Amino acid sequence: MLIIVDKKIPGEAKEKLSAAGNILELETEGIVYPAISGHPDIFFCKTPQVLVISPSLPDKYLHKIQEQKLQFILGNQASSIQHPESARYNVAINDRYLVHRLEYTDPVILQNCYTLKKIPVKQAYTRCNLLLLRDDHYITSDRGIHKNLQRSGLEGKFVSPEGILLPGFPNGFIGGAMGLLNDTIFIIGSLAYFPEGGAVRKFLEDLQYKIVELYDGPFFDGGGILFLL
Repeated sequence: MLIIVDKKIPGEAKEKLSAAGNILELETEGIVYPAISGHPDIFFCKTPQVLVISPSLPDKYLHKIQEQKLQFILGNQASSIQHPESARYNVAINDRYLVHRLEYTDPVILQNCYTLKKIPVKQAYTRCNLLLLRDDHYITSDRGIHKNLQRSGLEGKFVSPEGILLPGFPNGFIGGAMGLLNDTIFIIGSLAYFPEGGAVRKFLEDLQYKIVELYDGPFFDGGGILFLL
């Protein structure tokens, strides 16, 4: 398994993740703004059918993915420092739903998700702010996303993004601090440092998820954790 993470996440988190697979540390320069330049959710979108990759991703990372014999296709639209171009691939997807600011979504993603229910939201950095979970549940740090998903019949938990680290910004977002692999939620940080940590733990455990805290410190928004099998 290949695990793609932002090079900037804490070393302890990378070391712990390495027990689950090969780590690929993502670092780019001059494509998007520095705070998100290594975020997997800026350059990759994992759909139920195929991995869609921004054509802006440097070739050295494409070669690494090819070496692992992982299947992918390139999107049509480049990622860049301007909004919304920086958010084309920042789409929240599971086996039932696609949630994004749909006018910004790369067309290749939409073409490969035609069977999924589309839920439009105003927040283009959707995956940063949202983790879709089993049984129509979710966790988000964006109130607008929370309201839209509730109106669509999903059940979820809103948490304040305060206290989530994103160097260069006042705070990061909950989706960017988490990754999902089967029945396990990986958190870049410890629930003990998060103001709503106890409530988050209960919410996730009630949904029968195992929780892995990757380092002893505050939640760190690294643009998610991308697990590729």
